[in-house]
This record gives sequence, C-alpha cells and structure tokens, in this order.
Amino acid sequence: MDLQVRQEGDYQYIDEGEGEVLLLLHGLFGALSNWNGVVDHFSKNYRVVIPLMPIYEMPLHKAGVPGLVNFVEGFVKLKKLRDLTLLGNSLGGHVALVYTLDNPTMVKRLVLTGSSGLFEDSMGGSFPKRGNYAYVEERVGYTFYDPKTATRELVDEVFSITNSNAKCLRIISIAKSAQRHNMAKDITNIQVPTLLIWGLNDTITPPLVAYEFNRLIKNSDLYFIDKCGHAPMMEHPEKFNSILEKYLERTPIASPV
Repeated sequence: MDLQVRQEGDYQYIDEGEGEVLLLLHGLFGALSNWNGVVDHFSKNYRVVIPLMPIYEMPLHKAGVPGLVNFVEGFVKLKKLRDLTLLGNSLGGHVALVYTLDNPTMVKRLVLTGSSGLFEDSMGGSFPKRGNYAYVEERVGYTFYDPKTATRELVDEVFSITNSNAKCLRIISIAKSAQRHNMAKDITNIQVPTLLIWGLNDTITPPLVAYEFNRLIKNSDLYFIDKCGHAPMMEHPEKFNSILEKYLERTPIASPV
C-alpha cells in the first residue's frame, strides 16, 4: 500500500487504521518503508503509527539514544497516544526499551526485533566507506540473510546518507551512544508482556543476543525465523505478521474500568 506521510509540527509520521495503537520505531539506517508489510496487514484492525526518527537532522549534541527517546515522548504527547504496543527494530528497539522503562504506564506490550541494547555488530563491524557504492551495497546486503532483499532503492538511500558529512556525524554519535548504553542491568525491570522476534541468521544482533533478552526480561516470549537476518519484518513479513498477530490476540490489553 502507498503510505501517506503526514506532517504536524516538527514530526513526520504514518498514521493508518483505527483501534489499539501499534507504535513502530525504525533503526539507524531505517525508514518508514521498513514497516510496509506490518502497516498493510495490521491497519485493518489496529491503528498503526510510525514516527520518522530525526536521526539525520537532530542537533548533534542531542544525537544519541536519550535524544531519540525524548523525541518519541514528544510525539506520543502531541498525538495523545496511550495504551501503546511499542515495536522497535534494531536501534528502534533500544529506544523502545528506554521509553518503556521511563514511561511504564504508557506501554502495554513491547515487541523487539533485532534490537540493540545489549550487543550489536553495526554494519558488519565497519562503517560504510564514503563514495564506494559496491562496498555500501555489500554492507547493506549483510543486514539480510538473502542479500537480494536489499533493493536498489535501499542501497541508493544508504549510499546517499554515507556521502553526507552532517548525516555521518549524527550516525556515528548515535551509534556510539547505543554501544555505550548497555541495558543488561536495567531491562530486568521491564514488567510488560514482551515479544522477541529474531532472525535465526542475524549477524548484527546474533541469536545469542535474543536469548539474553529472553533471559533478562521476565515476561518475554522468543520466536526465531529461519533464513532471516536483522530485519524480519522486511525479509519475512508474512511470518513476522503471523507471530505478532497471534501474540496480540494472546495478550489482550485490559479495557479501562
């Protein structure tokens, strides 16, 4: 489906469907389009909302996990959202974890897929070389089990990002912030039902990371998708949606009295 990007104040976002709110957070090199399959499937019965994270535009001194959490807090307040099912991929998962800990009454369910927060091998252990399209294409392909999932449009987008000094500075700042901010001691305090959907072949946040999240978050369920890398909702959208849908049905949000 063609997603309509809305603008309100400083926020650009997708807002499709009606019902319980699914708030989706993309990762460091992510985009609204990463969640196309989720929006298409769930907007029939849920309200699916995706803010465009200001990764490449935010003030450099705020370019980090705390700054992105503040951004999400401001967006949720502006849109008057509540009783959230919060989904995060990669860096978006990290932001979702911190938001949940800082705003425990706002989140009713948490869904993490390829989340950072414990360990991540960013871009395959090296930062994209500027001006080298073949290298960027290889590194983007490394995100997925099947490199063909990395479309020409996606590679072009990342290539453009890596050729901007201003954007690169922010990416480096945010990536360092995420790596410094290990959440092993904090996430034991998460109480909400948590779903972990992981690619069995994720090389950036490997399966061991998923097992560790599952061990540290008491009320969590872990599902692996085979022949799948760091972005299950992109590489295997039907399997991802099936796991998520069954989980949402199994963990209903209590209606307010």
